[in-house]
Amino acid sequence: MVKVIGVRFKTAGKVYYFDPGELELQTGANVIVETARGMEFGTVTMEPMLVPEEDIVAPLKRIVRVACEEDYRQHQENVKKKEKAMALCQEKIDKHGLVMKLIDVEYTFDKSKIIFYFTADGRVDFRELVKDLAGVFKMRIELRQIGVRDEAKMLGGIGSCGRSLCCHSWLADFEPVSIKMAKVQNLSLNPAKISGICGRLMCCLKYENDIYMELRKGMPDIGEKVKTPDGFGKVVETVLLENKIKVRLYVDDVPPIVNKRRGGKNEKDAKKDARPEEQEEKLTPDIYTYKKEEIKRMEKRRDRSKENRDNANIFAGMDAATKKEMEELGFIYHCIGK
Repeated sequence: MVKVIGVRFKTAGKVYYFDPGELELQTGANVIVETARGMEFGTVTMEPMLVPEEDIVAPLKRIVRVACEEDYRQHQENVKKKEKAMALCQEKIDKHGLVMKLIDVEYTFDKSKIIFYFTADGRVDFRELVKDLAGVFKMRIELRQIGVRDEAKMLGGIGSCGRSLCCHSWLADFEPVSIKMAKVQNLSLNPAKISGICGRLMCCLKYENDIYMELRKGMPDIGEKVKTPDGFGKVVETVLLENKIKVRLYVDDVPPIVNKRRGGKNEKDAKKDARPEEQEEKLTPDIYTYKKEEIKRMEKRRDRSKENRDNANIFAGMDAATKKEMEELGFIYHCIGK
């Protein structure tokens, strides 16, 4: 186990581990640390604790010192310079006619480097732009292209819920989000309703997905035939949060079954030759509500005939002695259903 402390450099940014050494630091304290980009001004977000060595990204660097008044004043000056740097960089972008959108500017604490964040639809050749900016700022220049989700995280905004964006206020990392999560939660699949201001699926779809996946276990699908205390029926709606299932019952209390192999015919021909009661589902107009525990799913029985034939072929070329030995073990009887 290694003793570490968590430091964050931006609001809702990622937390990085550092070695606190002999320093006694509390949450909210400002510190100066050394990173791959140089000296940085950060805020302690996690008090000293012990973590496994495999969770540490080597080498673990030590905290240089606790930030003093002069350090804090220098950090504020770097923040104030951002607006002037943004305006100057935008002027150079327009001059070179580059198709890119400038998002943010960041100075390192020791002013050894300035980083410009931008978005663009494709690759941008900004070599001449870097030369112009280096001549003006007299320091190392880095232009970093980011995605639309990172843009929303930096700029912030108000989501469809009326609150500040999660990624801008507290969400440190982006987690994968898929359209399947919206389906599981019975949400509208209209992209305008489940997308954030970044144009991607909303991160909050992930928050309750695990709970919905747990509630969905054992739940029948819509359109599935089930057996209820009042007879057979067809599922028309599932209410996961209430653990309830809405069902329309069959009029004759018998679910229609279409024989997919009638006389060697395919499914399409079998439906044509099927009896009227097999072709049409006669359901009651009323909808009944049941709890998940009150219904029984009608699982399809496995067709073991083909499976038994395939298993029998395995033993077809087996010599008598081996077959007798396996027969004594009960293996052949289990596989081919003798």
